[in-house]
Amino acid sequence: MQTYTAIIIGSGFGGQAAAINLKKNGINDFLMLERRAWIGGTWSQNSYPGAAVDVQSPLYSLSFEPYKWSQMFAEQHELVEYTKHVIAKHKLEEKVRLNANVNKVQWDEAQQVWQIHTDGAGTFQAKFLINASGPLSTPVIPNFKGRDTFKGHSFHTNSWDHDYDYKGKRVAIIGSGASAAQVIPAIAPDVGHLDVFQRTPHWVLPRPDRVFSDFERSLLGSKLIYKALRTIIYWSLESRVIGFKYSKTMLNVVAQKAALKNIKRQLKDPKLQAAVTPDYTIGCKRIILSSTLYPALARPNVTLHTKDDGIAEINERGILTTQGKQVDLDLIIYSTGYDATDGVISYPVIGKGGKSVGDVWKEFPRAYLGTTMPGFPNLFVVTGPNTGIGHTSAIFVIEAQMEYIMRAIKAVQARKARSIEIKADAENDYTTMIHREMKQTVWQSGGCHSWYQSKSGHVIAMFPGFSFTFRRMCQAFKPAHHLFT
Repeated sequence: MQTYTAIIIGSGFGGQAAAINLKKNGINDFLMLERRAWIGGTWSQNSYPGAAVDVQSPLYSLSFEPYKWSQMFAEQHELVEYTKHVIAKHKLEEKVRLNANVNKVQWDEAQQVWQIHTDGAGTFQAKFLINASGPLSTPVIPNFKGRDTFKGHSFHTNSWDHDYDYKGKRVAIIGSGASAAQVIPAIAPDVGHLDVFQRTPHWVLPRPDRVFSDFERSLLGSKLIYKALRTIIYWSLESRVIGFKYSKTMLNVVAQKAALKNIKRQLKDPKLQAAVTPDYTIGCKRIILSSTLYPALARPNVTLHTKDDGIAEINERGILTTQGKQVDLDLIIYSTGYDATDGVISYPVIGKGGKSVGDVWKEFPRAYLGTTMPGFPNLFVVTGPNTGIGHTSAIFVIEAQMEYIMRAIKAVQARKARSIEIKADAENDYTTMIHREMKQTVWQSGGCHSWYQSKSGHVIAMFPGFSFTFRRMCQAFKPAHHLFT
């Protein structure tokens, strides 16, 4: 049995933040388990053409690790380089076990430790368990009729096949969300023909990107200037919560009006304008930032299929649409998202009394501060239920969660206790508050169904308020809300 004080599952930004914070708090007896053959999480995995972050890079970075970014919105390759920089600087390579796919974790009540079972790396034991596998790690491909009969090539954007040459080929992309919005402009000039199957259009705003000059990059090397830039970006983005939650007028007047102008400015065909115009309030689904998507959809070698001409079935040759048109294809790209709500944790988690997270989340996923649950001592979930942020950096929220996790671990150590567990009434009060506040938001009342919602209809992915409010709650550790053993 391989025994550690703490086990971290995942090596993306959540896992890296957890590892670095453990080190800063004097805990070096830990291990990161990564199911893949490389370190780095979502940005190492998602290498599809056009992949880039949709939050300004100086904010989409660890607060204590500034970086001389080449542009405002970093592309995937630069995010990988940043990840390598963080891992190397903090010497995390020696703390990672690769090809260690976790298939089950179980709480040992007698020993008060977690047993972590893996494929390929054996079994581990740890006092504390931090799940940082990420909400965008389990890709979903709908079970289209005849999907497995297609004789061409196919893959999900999460697992892009770089050995396949799509140039000059007949290609279809299924989906129209954030990943599709990046792939479409990247491949449209090179394919023979591109058929885009859009179930629901997204609101799109121009991407305010820019390449930094050498002088500007040198300024980013100053911690003081970097912090000042982060602060400016943070507060400019944080103001969007006013529209998302408190003022639909602000959403309509400022954001939706600008999005409608963007459609008319970039698309001249009235039919195409109508096809890409959503029928729900802006912000209800994730807003896409792109200055290249609409021009790509207007290309002569691109056909946009709306829900009125959707997928009836997939066959050997390609896709048969609901209007009876056969679309012959060489390649089908699934840009169909992730199980980011009901499937936040992709493996079985068995807590006290044999109860599983699946049992607790049967109605809908829930957790105190999106991080911990009654009946699961010493378990912390990074980017758990209701920790998503639709307007700012997810890394800001991850660092907020670290404030709570480290305080909880230090509380166990200070009391010489063996475990910490959130009380059921504290979790219930928190979850009740979350969904009461959620009723005011555009994500609940904007007239759409998005991946923010679980099967129950509850909005699970998002936090209904300002990110600084969430961080303050994480910092205000309340011992009375917890049980110590």
